[in-house]
Amino acid sequence: MDADRRKLLTTAVYSTAALALPSHDWWTTMAHPPTEPAMGKQRVGRGDVATVQELTVAFSRMDQSRGGGHGRKALVQYLHVDVRDFLHGRFANDQVRRDMFSAAAELSYLSGWMAFDNGEHAVAQAYFVLAIKLAARADDAPLSGHILRAMAHQAIDLGYAREGLHLAEASVHGERYAAATPRERALLGVIHARGLAANGKKQAAAKALLRAENDLAAASDGIQEPNRTFFFGEASLAHETACTLRDLGDRPRAIREFRHSVRTRGTAFRRTHAVTLGYLGATQIAGGSVEEACATWGSVLDAMEDGIYSGRARQAVVDMRHLLSPYRRRGIPAVAALDARATAYLVQVD
Repeated sequence: MDADRRKLLTTAVYSTAALALPSHDWWTTMAHPPTEPAMGKQRVGRGDVATVQELTVAFSRMDQSRGGGHGRKALVQYLHVDVRDFLHGRFANDQVRRDMFSAAAELSYLSGWMAFDNGEHAVAQAYFVLAIKLAARADDAPLSGHILRAMAHQAIDLGYAREGLHLAEASVHGERYAAATPRERALLGVIHARGLAANGKKQAAAKALLRAENDLAAASDGIQEPNRTFFFGEASLAHETACTLRDLGDRPRAIREFRHSVRTRGTAFRRTHAVTLGYLGATQIAGGSVEEACATWGSVLDAMEDGIYSGRARQAVVDMRHLLSPYRRRGIPAVAALDARATAYLVQVD
């Protein structure tokens, strides 16, 4: 982890080369490392694993509410100091070792996801790669799939459609999908659908969407899901479905799904709510509904001004001003009011 941290401090550019998938032999070697003596004196037990997991849940909930720009530095400090010491400690048994590496992988993934949400894409990618290494060392296939899904999401959002699809396909391959719980399968599946849509594979994307819907419908209170999937439900599925339909050119259905996502999302997920509203407004104005888009975007600014620290949500405000530019001289009161408000907001945060 020390070497990876030094690399993080010198990496400045998001790299497509880092999206290349490791070989089958790499996964096997990582899952079955040679026995090494513990470097530290600290004894690591199940309570230590639980502590890392609990802190990860707490930061994940904060990310969903306030955005990736809030609290990530504290998370990274904990990862590189306390969790690093746990990984070098003396484990009670091999299962505790694997569980601790899984817990560390989730924490690294969360740091990457928060950086991604805050627009720090090179840093996000580096933490995702670190998370993959830790998950592979734990031989945790569903967690590896979860992280590959996040990498695919980032790649697709940044316009690397082909690489994003390769990562999404890997996330639903073999035990990564088969050993996952229904809610996690749905999450993997809907991002796979987005990757297919981004590459123009319309029929395959439709099939992947249907499978994701069926997987989420199979989730129940009787099935114990990993904590990392707590955010993914009906509203999140609708959001990603809308993105898929938008990329396929089906604007009316995309708008319906975005609206469904907005209606069904709980108040604990304010960051994603703002991102969804931003996408909805952009889709509305693309169809010529200018005043409707302005009303939607007004809700984005309401959320942002209430204290959301998210690069993705801020980008929605930047995109809003860009999409409004053709209408500024047409004397539309809603456009003038929103543009002035968006400008004032960006001046405050930049």
